[in-house]
Amino acid sequence: MSDKSIVTLPEGYESWDGTDPFEDYTGPYFFKRMEDGTIQAAFISQPHHCNGGGFLHGGSMMTFADYSLFVFAKDITNGPCVTVTFNSEFVSAGLPNKLIEARGSVVRNTRSLIFVRGEVFCEDQIILPFSGVIKRIGV
Repeated sequence: MSDKSIVTLPEGYESWDGTDPFEDYTGPYFFKRMEDGTIQAAFISQPHHCNGGGFLHGGSMMTFADYSLFVFAKDITNGPCVTVTFNSEFVSAGLPNKLIEARGSVVRNTRSLIFVRGEVFCEDQIILPFSGVIKRIGV
């Protein structure tokens, strides 16, 4: 079921400058700005990201998707923010030792809230569509 070959991030990915102990523990996660200006997130799935069945754990996918909300909105957050809602659907299994990517965008940006949606992919197959709302702290 799993491909034991070494998987590396494509060129251009970088890590977040901020500090998030939970994401540091569950990742590492990366992002890059694409030629069209959008931002894409990625990580390499490892066996410790998997459930007892050998597939990518749902909690791992959801944590990565939550990280991705902030990556997609990083140019407009302007300070500290938190996730206030998060929705997702598990539509396919992710595999270990694969490049897992998320693509998405900001749907709406208000004074205090940022609405975001995206999709997590494993080998170009959607495994988790998701959406969420980010709240700016102190606004």
